[in-house]
Amino acid sequence: MSTQQLSYEFFPPKTDAGREKLITQVLPQLADTNPKYVSVTYGAGGSTRDNTVGTVADIHRSGMPVAPHLSFGTDSEDTMRALLQRYQAMGISRLVALRGDLPSGAGGSQQLVYASELVAFIRAETAQHFTIEVAAYPEIHPEAKTYIADVQNLKRKFDAGANAAITQYFFSADAYFEFLKTCSSMGIDKPIYPGIMPITNYDNLARFSRNCGADIPRWLDKKLAGFGEDLDAIKAFGQDFILDLCKRLLDGGAPGLHFYTMNQAEPVISIVRELKRLGYFAD
Repeated sequence: MSTQQLSYEFFPPKTDAGREKLITQVLPQLADTNPKYVSVTYGAGGSTRDNTVGTVADIHRSGMPVAPHLSFGTDSEDTMRALLQRYQAMGISRLVALRGDLPSGAGGSQQLVYASELVAFIRAETAQHFTIEVAAYPEIHPEAKTYIADVQNLKRKFDAGANAAITQYFFSADAYFEFLKTCSSMGIDKPIYPGIMPITNYDNLARFSRNCGADIPRWLDKKLAGFGEDLDAIKAFGQDFILDLCKRLLDGGAPGLHFYTMNQAEPVISIVRELKRLGYFAD
């Protein structure tokens, strides 16, 4: 179990106070768990580009390996080329390449570039300098025409030069393992890391899940809704549920876990410490 990889995702804080908390409190606490790297998200259409670059620079200076998220959005090749060169000059060696989304209010005529095209562009510009992760969807991307078509799209990302994939979060281990079977049958042999979303607030989770197409199983939805405004009960149940999900995934052969932290150390750190106590993610 000691070879399984651990990583975390942050978003670029919008305020100085949020940035200070992330760099001086949250990051050091999570760094103690010895992750392989942390990633930093990139807003729709590059809307958080400057904040992303600044947050990446802060984390890089701390000594933690960091992977910026990257998407073309509405940016030109020249803009993307300059950003890649900037990351290379900083000493960044890992990226998360995504199709991304158009910013709110953007016209429908603007074209997004598929992640496979972005991966190919990165490889053409920087050869093998970067380790590249891409997104995968065990419950299938909301815009995918069919299950198989979505897996074929993932394969195109790997064929373009991606090294590994990180999944959208999910709450059914069976969905992940069935997805892996389909990927394997279609010739995908690169690591696919499960994305893990802690459960701390039912309303927020329900909203996030509607927006990104992640499925909350009916029984779980009813269970969480039944706690009402009792946030302590939601957090306690959520921590136990996510811990069990992580154990099942790792015992079933998942190559590691990627936690969506929402820029909070808890409950992620408690879950990871318990996993380490049980023998996962040995330092």
